Amino acid sequence: MSDAGPKAPADVTPKVAWLLAATFVVAVAGLIYELIAATIASYLLGDSIRQFSFVIGVFLSAMGIGAYVSRYVGDALQGFIRAQLALGVIGGALGPLLFFSYAWYGAVGLPLYGGLIAIGILSGMEIPLISRVMKEIGAAEFRFENVLTADYIGALAASLAFPLLIIPNLSLMAASLAFGALNLLVAGFSIWLFRDRLPQGYWAPWGAFLLATLLALFGAERLVSVVDARLFQDEVILSETTPYQSIILTRFDDRYRLFLDHSIQFDSLDEHRYHEALVHPAMGLAPRRSQVLVLGGGDGMAVREVLRHDGVERVVLVDLDPRVTDLFSTMPDLTALNGDALNDPRVEIVNADAWAWLAEADDIFDVIIADLPDPKSIALSKLYSIEFYAMMVERLSAQGIIVTQAGSPTFSPGAFWTIEATLAATRNPGRPGGTLGTLPYHLYVPSFGDWGFVMAAPLMPDEARDPTLPDGLRHLTLAVWRAAQAFGADQGPRQVEVNSIQGHPLVAEYQRGWDFWFR
Repeated sequence: MSDAGPKAPADVTPKVAWLLAATFVVAVAGLIYELIAATIASYLLGDSIRQFSFVIGVFLSAMGIGAYVSRYVGDALQGFIRAQLALGVIGGALGPLLFFSYAWYGAVGLPLYGGLIAIGILSGMEIPLISRVMKEIGAAEFRFENVLTADYIGALAASLAFPLLIIPNLSLMAASLAFGALNLLVAGFSIWLFRDRLPQGYWAPWGAFLLATLLALFGAERLVSVVDARLFQDEVILSETTPYQSIILTRFDDRYRLFLDHSIQFDSLDEHRYHEALVHPAMGLAPRRSQVLVLGGGDGMAVREVLRHDGVERVVLVDLDPRVTDLFSTMPDLTALNGDALNDPRVEIVNADAWAWLAEADDIFDVIIADLPDPKSIALSKLYSIEFYAMMVERLSAQGIIVTQAGSPTFSPGAFWTIEATLAATRNPGRPGGTLGTLPYHLYVPSFGDWGFVMAAPLMPDEARDPTLPDGLRHLTLAVWRAAQAFGADQGPRQVEVNSIQGHPLVAEYQRGWDFWFR
């Protein structure tokens, strides 16, 4: 007796299995391209939330266009293979193209969004074309949701692999090229598996594209070096990408400069001006300084200055990126810069998000020093919010002092005075209904320009009182300190809003100021 239903051809099962596997792989590659584009844009253009939002929106819209366009592709199998060939070339070239465009022309908008639209359209065509191929080869009991399931699982795998596996082990250029090669391998295996259904002529372009991509992948470190040499004046002695940021260290003779996400963090020629101004006024005015908290400052320079003071018993350094604190506690050239401060037995290093750590901490500190990145994005702006400062005050002793770097009162005065106003609006636990006292000041740091700081305390010392300064300072004197408290008419206080996680006016003030000077 024969079976009731028709049987699928014997060769359908492996082909269907491959198409489902290919759906998973191309979903991984497509999302990785999207994440690479958004990460590079945030590195080069700043404001990671804006860049990720724009990239995701453009990419998904382009995928919708691709899904619509796929209906006009006559041969679904050839359309799928050609899409993989194009994705391998365009997606693989995306990372190098963005970095080279920025290094040589100072712009990434056209290649970024042009590449995203092309990759998005090609990625959007994949699922409709795969579904059509599966029907054409007679897949038994084909169900469209099986293809979608493979696609969504691939997206999950990519989102987990990108921060946990790809970024710690590959440069963004190498990652782009590696997944370009992956798309090409999908195309190659599909050409072989469906060779009986395809015309001649696919192997030659496939081989040429794969060879070029692999050669570029093997030379990715050289490509990175070429871009770094163009972007940075001095020899690049370290270039790494961590799950948190890009780290670049350059050297010229005995001069070192650190760049995080391509923004300068210090120049060894003048970093003493910044760190002396950040640390010593607060340390020198605080009645007690035995327990000190440093938020950020993973390079150890602020800790070095803290340890100049007598009576320091414990310093807790909270910095997000363990790679930064590791470099500055083990690399001889860098430990020489911070005086081996991070290996001092009084120093405790905690690698954690400052907000999350403060929310859980229960220690009390005499001085809290915030050496945090500029508030150029909402993610960073929250570290200058009234909510964050309220948590800082909870960890401050009754006569303790807070100090934060506050950007430039010249280049972005609105941002500077927003930070001051936010600290001034923070509740004072020692005075019910009252707020903190503040003391803004600024001085010139050649690498940054005119740079500002704000001190705050429940009991702010008299402005006429001079701090006790340790011996051996290279720039800060009592005369410099007194002058630092004076502001020009174009730098002085202004009407601004308090920065809160509900609104983040600080980001707009910061961008407005810097765009005015450097647009």
